[in-house]
Amino acid sequence: MVRVGLIGFGLAGQAFHASVIRGVPGMELACILERRGTRVQEKYPEVRVARTLEDLLADKEIHLCVIATPNDSHFEVAQTCLLAGRNVVVDKPFAPTLAESEQLVRLAAECGRLITVYQNRRYDGDFQTIKKIVDSGRLGRVVEFETRFDRFRLEPKENAWREKPDQPGAGVLFDLGPHLIDQTLVLFGEPHVITASAFCQRETSRVDDSFDVCLEYHSGLRAMARARIIAFAPGPHFMIHGTKGSFLKYGMDPQEERLRAGNLPQGTDWGPDWGEEAEALWGTLSPVGEPSVKVKTERGDYRGFYANVRDAIEKKAPLEVTPQQALRTMRALMLAHKSSRERRTVEWGEAVE
Repeated sequence: MVRVGLIGFGLAGQAFHASVIRGVPGMELACILERRGTRVQEKYPEVRVARTLEDLLADKEIHLCVIATPNDSHFEVAQTCLLAGRNVVVDKPFAPTLAESEQLVRLAAECGRLITVYQNRRYDGDFQTIKKIVDSGRLGRVVEFETRFDRFRLEPKENAWREKPDQPGAGVLFDLGPHLIDQTLVLFGEPHVITASAFCQRETSRVDDSFDVCLEYHSGLRAMARARIIAFAPGPHFMIHGTKGSFLKYGMDPQEERLRAGNLPQGTDWGPDWGEEAEALWGTLSPVGEPSVKVKTERGDYRGFYANVRDAIEKKAPLEVTPQQALRTMRALMLAHKSSRERRTVEWGEAVE
């Protein structure tokens, strides 16, 4: 049994970590750090509540610490947990800087502990679907790829730390960029150059609320990662064009909406329909010279991330989101910020501040 300590019980901790951890056989959510309030006791009365990090780490039987705190605290908290001999999962992004992320990877290696980043979007059903399509070669040589998150929210969330300009790691490029960039890198590897623009669509925004990130490859592929905050009629979530056909997919994986709604699954039995997408949202594959067909979306399941972490801790399987992949995503994210800030295309090997 891998006993887990969850650090932070805001939206990320409640919706995307606690219930998912509890859904994985062989994992126990043993303790949650909630500095004030009674939400943990109300939702999970059987789970121990810690008010300080030191209190959580006092339980020597906790094998894994999951960090779901604001971005500016990731480095310090992860460092403390590693030095205490714990394995660590950090919510995305890894840390506010590439240098801090690299330092954490070195420290984990020195301590002989696992460290990874919560890239749950690899376990979206639609991403699993397009990965199969791309890997199969059915589209031929891919020349254009687009992945995007479209939302419609006209006003910033009041007092949200992600919306504050003086908060390290604030803005939507830091928030959603790691998901879309990681997916692109998993599919196609490291690009040659990156051109990015992080900007505001709302008049009241004080940090970037939208972005375009273009990753260009020597093969001629242009991969676009986009996010919009004013998109009442969303564009395609995925679009792929290749020499042998195209694939177009609208709609988002249903897991996030269900987890955010608060009607969280209990225990390990999430039912046979978890992660199943409605047929109306299945993507369309259009091969050259053949009729277009609907492709059933794979069943998504965020529990796959933690099941792999469990197996990696127990030396039963290699880690799927490796520290090297996490650093690769951080490099791309920081280069995108640099490109946007300096209004130019940047090389993959350029220095990152």
